[in-house]
Amino acid sequence: MDVEIIFKIAGIGILTAVIGQILKNSGKDDISTLATLAGVVIVLFMVIGMISELFTTIKSMFNFASVLPFI
Repeated sequence: MDVEIIFKIAGIGILTAVIGQILKNSGKDDISTLATLAGVVIVLFMVIGMISELFTTIKSMFNFASVLPFI
């Protein structure tokens, strides 16, 4: 896992928080909620992609282990 992905998630979180506060202070609470929800969905898709890669790696490890002859 790279540190880069952590910075991306943190950046999206900070950007979402700033946009949410700006919209909330201007009286647009509904749009602020939608912007926050959009940020959460974006990060969720990123995490789902990483979990998918993890499961693929684990599956390939176990498939490799089943090919080895018994000693």
